[in-house]
Amino acid sequence: MFTTVQIVQKLCPGGIETMALDFAQYTQANERNFIISLDGKKSELLQHWPRLKNFSDKIICLEKPPGFSLKAILKLKQLLIDLESDCIHTHHIGPLIYGGTAARLVGISNILHTEHDAWHLNNKKHRILQKIALHIAKPTFIADSNLVADIAAEKLGNISPEVIYNGVDTDKFCLGQQADARARMQLPQDVKLIGCAGRLETVKGQEVLLEAMARLPSFVHVALAGIGSNEQNLRKLCKELDIEKRVHFLGLVEDMPSFYQSLDIFCLPSYNEGFPLSPLEAQSCGIPVVLTNTGASFETLCPDLGEIVKPGDSFGMANAIRKVNLHLSTQPNKESDALMHNEFNFASQKAKTRNFVKEFAAIEQMLNAYQKLKMQ
Repeated sequence: MFTTVQIVQKLCPGGIETMALDFAQYTQANERNFIISLDGKKSELLQHWPRLKNFSDKIICLEKPPGFSLKAILKLKQLLIDLESDCIHTHHIGPLIYGGTAARLVGISNILHTEHDAWHLNNKKHRILQKIALHIAKPTFIADSNLVADIAAEKLGNISPEVIYNGVDTDKFCLGQQADARARMQLPQDVKLIGCAGRLETVKGQEVLLEAMARLPSFVHVALAGIGSNEQNLRKLCKELDIEKRVHFLGLVEDMPSFYQSLDIFCLPSYNEGFPLSPLEAQSCGIPVVLTNTGASFETLCPDLGEIVKPGDSFGMANAIRKVNLHLSTQPNKESDALMHNEFNFASQKAKTRNFVKEFAAIEQMLNAYQKLKMQ
């Protein structure tokens, strides 16, 4: 039985962590896949992310203390021995340092490292640590986008990253009936709905989307999926902008396909991103996307239907939202030949958006590419 051990910093809701769960979920019949979380207690992680309960027997929490911990490396080393590990797959710089070192101490040479963003390489300390970790671990270096590969090669030198795009399950994230999805999500039917999914933190830029909302007609609403420390500030901003009745805070959403299917547009207003999964998930459900030009976000966008704006530009975001969905100039449920024509075009656009994801970033492509590297 071939055993792969993934190592992440902390199993909290996010793109990296979702990818790790996907690997664990779609493990082949002759393979075991475990996930080691360096930070956090298992009981607390399970409580804050219900999806983890389906993977409870595959999750191990190291409970690493803050700062560098030699004890954590030694504990991780023993875990790799106990699990009879054949391949180590690290995600991001912290797991590379701990996982790569522990793997080499055990004598494991089959090490994959996925770099999910490159902004941290602008930090000199991070570059030095990454170079040291790469020298020790000598992993197969994988970038999740062309942008990350180019920056990593420039900043780190002497590496030739493999590029494997993160993939999404196009069977799970599929077309659906908007009215049914809104009923499941308890969202209003007679509005145009913009959705945003992500941690409610300043870096995710939800306040920019709210400011854009204030520039859009009153029948346009927004649904925010996620939790975080910035929620109260966002609610306060809604009151200041007099849009609180048009903004729906959904908290942590488990049924993400229904969330996307309920939307007219998906928006990602972040200030920083790597290669985000949420635009791919939304487009796989046939939903057009507006996102900010940060990280490799632009690589996730269907080139014919989506729009890109600069981070922090609420005026540009409002205009991009109008451009993506021409319905915003028409009241919902208004019967007219023009509106029916728009609906026909919109159905065609949904199919085109979904096909883009199926051809570009279906999960099967990602899994097959990683499987080949593991078995080399």
